[in-house]
Amino acid sequence: MFVYQELVARAEQEKPIRVGLIGAGKFGSMFLSQVPTTPALQVSVIADLRPDNARKACAGVGWSDEQIGSVTFTDDAMEMLLRHDVDVVAEATGNPVAGLLHAREAIRQGKHIVMVNVEADVLAGALLAEEARAAGVVYSMAYGDQPALTCEMVEWARACGFNVVAAGKGTKYLPSYHASTPDTVWDHYGLTPAQAAEAGMNPQMFNSFLDGTKSALEMAAIANATALTPPADGLLFPPAGMDDLAHVLRPATEGGQLAGKGMVEVVSSIERDGRPVFRDLRWGVYVVIEAPNPYAAACFRQYGMNTDATGRYSAMYKPFHLIGLELNVSILSAALLGKPTGSTLSFEGDVVAIAKRDLSVGETLDGEGGFTVYGKLLPAKKSLALGGLPIGLAHGVRLAASVAAGQPITWSDVEVDATNDAVKIRREMEQRCG
Repeated sequence: MFVYQELVARAEQEKPIRVGLIGAGKFGSMFLSQVPTTPALQVSVIADLRPDNARKACAGVGWSDEQIGSVTFTDDAMEMLLRHDVDVVAEATGNPVAGLLHAREAIRQGKHIVMVNVEADVLAGALLAEEARAAGVVYSMAYGDQPALTCEMVEWARACGFNVVAAGKGTKYLPSYHASTPDTVWDHYGLTPAQAAEAGMNPQMFNSFLDGTKSALEMAAIANATALTPPADGLLFPPAGMDDLAHVLRPATEGGQLAGKGMVEVVSSIERDGRPVFRDLRWGVYVVIEAPNPYAAACFRQYGMNTDATGRYSAMYKPFHLIGLELNVSILSAALLGKPTGSTLSFEGDVVAIAKRDLSVGETLDGEGGFTVYGKLLPAKKSLALGGLPIGLAHGVRLAASVAAGQPITWSDVEVDATNDAVKIRREMEQRCG
């Protein structure tokens, strides 16, 4: 992206790019911290259920009283979407149900939408992206989050003529983490509940990173934007450091751990016995590529690429991501170039709710990162054949049947409100894109 000079020109012309932010939590606050130092970028409106907290967030990232006074704060996102002083909407609530409604209304109103909300994107992004294309607006992943950064690397590899063998990110993972709850999460982060509360850290949100749900969602988003294949029975989370990616993430027929080429996968920063992985990729993203010919393979060696033993497979990676500090890239790409920084193209991967423990009839599910379920990545066709309940709709619904620990929860296992707008959007997506 080469847009900075255009930004400078727009600042001189006093033609700012006007942004409406929905959700002023951690991601939103990181974005807000960059606004004062970005020419021609203006936040017109911030919608948050607690507007006073949104004002405090602006002050907390260094905004002056004058800058805060120039913004409209509201608790009504839908009202914000009707305004004429918003060009690009950043949806950062993390609530999949609200996210679907906000995105659809933004598209109706002819506004570009940047979906920080990967939960909503995986729930029905294929439909929303299709509607955005028909409306002539951009529906985009959020640059700074790992899915968009991974998609960028896949795009680079394919544009250079490489075969993409695998793509994904790193995380901290052990199989036992799937049973983690908000009551046990801080032990794994080395914090006490009091320390976490003082830092304003939400235990359910942080638990979704630990129990595998967030990884499943992010890999589904990548699969849906790139047509890479999800593993047949969930992510493997193989331990692998930066130097081992090309060795571990190649087909099993060639000594690796993948079922085939062209897959999404997450690598763990710790071995199964708890030892740290050398040069781990916990905070980063990667793409494993295959040389298309012997000449290219020889170039890998000549230019010091980290290859497997055959010399044909290599990996490119980015060890860190800056989350909301990088969101400007998506906003500027949408407003100035009319292009997304990654966007859903098809329905390849889905995330199904799995019981964390034996669940009984009448219990209420508490969704992503909670006490009752975690999310598992499956190929979309397998999820639809199973009738799996999407993790994005596994919150606040009652069980109509008992489900054993480790088993998927299906639509028939819960009391579904067929009139719920999010349920209708998801069902429509399944019919049109499944």
